[in-house]
Amino acid sequence: MKLAKEAHIDAFALNFAASLTDMYPLASAFQAAESTGFKLFLSFDYAGAGPFEESVVIGIIKIFSSHSAYYKYKGKPFVSTFEGPGNAKDWEEIKEKTGCFFVPSWSSLGAKDALELGTADGLFSWAGWPWGNKDMDTYVDASYLDYLDQDYGKPYMMPVSPWFYTNLPGYDKNWLWRGDNLWTDRWEQVMVVQPSWLQIISWNDYGESHYIGPLRDIDNYEAFKVGKAPFNYAHGMPHDGWRLFLPYWIDMYKKGKGTITKEGVVGWYRPNPVAACKNGGTTGNTASQLQLEFEPAQVVQDKIFFSALLTSSATVTVTVGGVSIPATWEFIPDGGVGVYHGSAGYGAFLGDVKISISRSGATIAEFSGTAITTSCKDGYSNFNAWIQSQHPWSS
Repeated sequence: MKLAKEAHIDAFALNFAASLTDMYPLASAFQAAESTGFKLFLSFDYAGAGPFEESVVIGIIKIFSSHSAYYKYKGKPFVSTFEGPGNAKDWEEIKEKTGCFFVPSWSSLGAKDALELGTADGLFSWAGWPWGNKDMDTYVDASYLDYLDQDYGKPYMMPVSPWFYTNLPGYDKNWLWRGDNLWTDRWEQVMVVQPSWLQIISWNDYGESHYIGPLRDIDNYEAFKVGKAPFNYAHGMPHDGWRLFLPYWIDMYKKGKGTITKEGVVGWYRPNPVAACKNGGTTGNTASQLQLEFEPAQVVQDKIFFSALLTSSATVTVTVGGVSIPATWEFIPDGGVGVYHGSAGYGAFLGDVKISISRSGATIAEFSGTAITTSCKDGYSNFNAWIQSQHPWSS
């Protein structure tokens, strides 16, 4: 929570399934939030272990919504879900008895059908990733905005995510969606869409590889054990660098102005070329969500991706195994101040990665990253991302 506050994040969604019977984890989270000056809200996961009993939902909301750390909207406790449209009618009584402001994710239906169920005060979309070999667009966001606007201007919670890769056969999950430029693209789209809220997916979902929080001790990756993962694809794969520019982006979104106190750079890439080793049966897209499936090589790109927060134009240099590879900015912010973004294809080059940002011959920020290699853990290509960042006050 302290790290999230430093990143200018306001609250966590506490997402849990109906199998949760011990309230201690929720109680301890609220206690920690109170001592940290942070906010939390409840997110009921109707997909994880089936639907909740209506009375259980009412009871849990009543227990925690009066807590000082509970996030409220217009004086009402904010509540969300992951799926659960089959129980939409339950929320008539839940809302009556708890006074909550209800913003579910019924993304399996889409905005129009979700609103027609009649109980949502707003909607949260889970469609935070691009389709197949496409980059992310705002087509789904526009659909939500349109239908919500027609329904008395109800508010929208927009999904923002940096990545997606999961190989958990125990949960019938084994696919990836293109990450690549997604993190930077999506924040630029936030500035255009200007939703009522945005939710970053996620802080600590290691099993789907989109965590931006710190890695846990290796023994605490429960999802990999229960999900029968062929290997632990999060171990040794830090994502903290994706938080580096959040204060700037979040302030831009909330206030229309971000402050650059220090310039810096963040880079990310997969540690293995897409065809280096076994793909573990992973597909690009997933038939489980009625999508046409691709081979991973048709979706992900063997590139190094990098963003820099700069006060003016600067030069980016990328080397792989000591060999310089062509690298240029593909996105330059208006006025030359803000987050620059680019990528560099590394082709057949392997070895340690180094990214450097310089201006007028002086280095602003640089780092050396883990090697790109055809030696794969347990023989599987890791489709998770490795992220590193550097600004002048870090090593």
